[in-house]
Amino acid sequence: WGNDDTEQILEILKNHDIHVTFFMTGEWVENYPEDVRAILAAGHDLGNHSENHKNMSQLSDEEKQEEIMKVHTKVKELTGYDMFLFRPPYGDYDNEVIETVKGCGYYPIQWDVDSLDWQNKGLEDILRTVTEHKSLGNGSIILCHNGAEYTAQALNGLINQLEEKGYEIVPVSELIYRDHYHINVQGRQISDRETL
Repeated sequence: WGNDDTEQILEILKNHDIHVTFFMTGEWVENYPEDVRAILAAGHDLGNHSENHKNMSQLSDEEKQEEIMKVHTKVKELTGYDMFLFRPPYGDYDNEVIETVKGCGYYPIQWDVDSLDWQNKGLEDILRTVTEHKSLGNGSIILCHNGAEYTAQALNGLINQLEEKGYEIVPVSELIYRDHYHINVQGRQISDRETL
């Protein structure tokens, strides 16, 4: 979304010595190139969130590919980094979206814990929503938004509470299996090596 809190968010993450994944649209990359570079320089994943934030399942295969590769090219030209994680806008995907994403050399990513920070209900609401979420567990992907009113304010407490519960926070690139896996009915990756 916006960019008011990027510097503060990066500072909080640095203070906790953790890295995360920032999914960005083409417009955000164009509007805030120095922040894209700063995110990468700080050791975080750069993830693709499409060029124009459209519902991917409603696009033709050619339009889907264009939505992915336009922002890919912008980030590559800006930073030299080849993004490989794609989060569909609105969490909207179907089999065709997944196949197109994979065909573009990307891993499709979906969250299972929405902080609902975009509802701007306050710091305590974000903390409660995440830490008491029914899906929170090992391997969870927590969705937060840069530019939501209370996200930066909630971040320090959120990290502390998650770590107190025994969770380690890592970027998506360190969380996912890259090969030899299948997806269970809850949408989680299961290593095929564990089931052999």
